[in-house]
Amino acid sequence: MLLLCITGLPLIFHHEIDDLLHAEVKPAEVAPGTPMADLDKLLANAMAKSPGQVPHFLIWDRDDPNAMFVSVGPTITANPVNNRLVRMDAHTGDYLDSPDVTGRFTYIMLKLHTDMFAGLPGKLFLGLMGILFCVAIISGIVVYAPSMRKLDFGSYRSHRPRIVRWLDVHNLAGILLVMWTVVVGFTGVINTWADLVLKMWQFGQLAEMTAQYKDREVPTKLTSLNSAVEVAAHAVPGMTPSFVAFPGTIFTSKSHYAVFLRGETPVTSRLLKPALIDAETGKLTDSRDMPWYVSTLFISQPLHFGDYGGMPLKILWAILDVLTIIVLGTGVYLWLRRRKTGVSTVRAIAQTSAVEAPLASS
Repeated sequence: MLLLCITGLPLIFHHEIDDLLHAEVKPAEVAPGTPMADLDKLLANAMAKSPGQVPHFLIWDRDDPNAMFVSVGPTITANPVNNRLVRMDAHTGDYLDSPDVTGRFTYIMLKLHTDMFAGLPGKLFLGLMGILFCVAIISGIVVYAPSMRKLDFGSYRSHRPRIVRWLDVHNLAGILLVMWTVVVGFTGVINTWADLVLKMWQFGQLAEMTAQYKDREVPTKLTSLNSAVEVAAHAVPGMTPSFVAFPGTIFTSKSHYAVFLRGETPVTSRLLKPALIDAETGKLTDSRDMPWYVSTLFISQPLHFGDYGGMPLKILWAILDVLTIIVLGTGVYLWLRRRKTGVSTVRAIAQTSAVEAPLASS
């Protein structure tokens, strides 16, 4: 948990850190209301910079409405985790750059935080640690009131031995952070299940939506990407495109564009709704709200990192993260002292006074 809190701290500000450490080509300045580039032209320009590659996804940049990404891989069935991102100007359709994010500080922190560079086993291990963390928080709530019945709330016994002072800091910070640690711990556990949730959706709702097309192959000639996005946006009013999955990729069938659209409010902008467009005819074949378990995952991701309320919320999240590091650090110290040969934390606290013995027993 200490590793997760330490690596999570810079991830709260990952956009700001990337902007500071890595220069990017800026999109052209345009007047408000300037129409977006034709997506077929944009895609063609991106692929001209990616010889021998095929497009997997077209992604609207959430943080910069003037930029878009084309995610490309060596084949349509290649693992998208290893894809290269081609950054494009959303209004002119021109190539901007193709940043290699794998060597960035924030990428390394993200991998340590999400799976410790161990893939799905690493995610599931961290999920188990998150569950144990939530159990520890709940047990701490249960024992807190009995252990503090002889003391005022927030007591810090500066005249007592160091072990007692550390325990006071640990207990006070821990109880103050209960709600935040439960939220972050629980949403972190949900995020570790992302791969499993995706598989459930693929073999569940997506399989139902594409059942009658399962025997079709990837079309040799795809219909207009721009038209497919327009059809999807017209079919789902009040939502805007977030990304497009090309036929044959993991988020769609072999013969459909899957246009994923999002809402406009802070909450609904995190929820996606797929619209399947036949890649040969350009017609809408199905569109459904995501199942509850997928929506829960979508909501938990920004909540975990405080990434939905601007800089004030990020600063608050960082402060709470630092306080949690203090709680974990003092907990490690108290545990090591108790494990030390000939030294018992409980005994040391009990010796300070008979009145404080109930606190020691916690």
